[in-house]
Amino acid sequence: MINNDWDELLKSEFQKPYFIDLVQKVKIEYAKGDCYPPINQIFTALRKTAYSATKVVILGQDPYHNPSEAMGLCFSVPKGVVFPPSLQNIFTELKHDLGYEIPKSGDLSKWANNGVLLLNTILSVERNHPLSHQFIGWLTFTDYIISLLNTKPEPLVFVLWGQHAKSKKALLNNPKHLIIENVHPSPLSAYRGFFDSKPFSQINNYLLQNGVSPIDFDLSH
Repeated sequence: MINNDWDELLKSEFQKPYFIDLVQKVKIEYAKGDCYPPINQIFTALRKTAYSATKVVILGQDPYHNPSEAMGLCFSVPKGVVFPPSLQNIFTELKHDLGYEIPKSGDLSKWANNGVLLLNTILSVERNHPLSHQFIGWLTFTDYIISLLNTKPEPLVFVLWGQHAKSKKALLNNPKHLIIENVHPSPLSAYRGFFDSKPFSQINNYLLQNGVSPIDFDLSH
């Protein structure tokens, strides 16, 4: 289903009644009307960032609910799509923190390919209805993924922006990992501590301190 090491790690989860039920519910919702991301992109985050390759986990809530925006990576939009406000603020902070120019594209695939798992905790959504799929089983599935990552022996960085992401801190008790918590980068909260928080340099400093190669966050080329 995923085509990397997640398949073996999640094999037992895929066979559980709740997951089989979840798959059926998702198929029904997508058949009824517009849902995002495209159904073949629901597991993009796992496909692009194998468990063994994961160095950083950025947790989102659920996919963008406007047409053409969601692509299966939290905060990311396809090339050519106008940046949603939260992504614009992430890029603004990236420039403040590391000096990289704001990119022309909001596609974060380069980060995903470089070891950043861009995981929404709810992997699908109905058009124009945020959180519409929060009770169909996704949270059970992604909590299991987060718990698996917590057991990883190599040092990881977990980035928890906003109250929903922070609620997952209860799943993280491995002292080898760094947890970066802050307000959400949305316009409603970004000025309450997100700007000038320097998350990207914090991530790379921690990785380097632990003998892990840093993330190339530069998307400007």
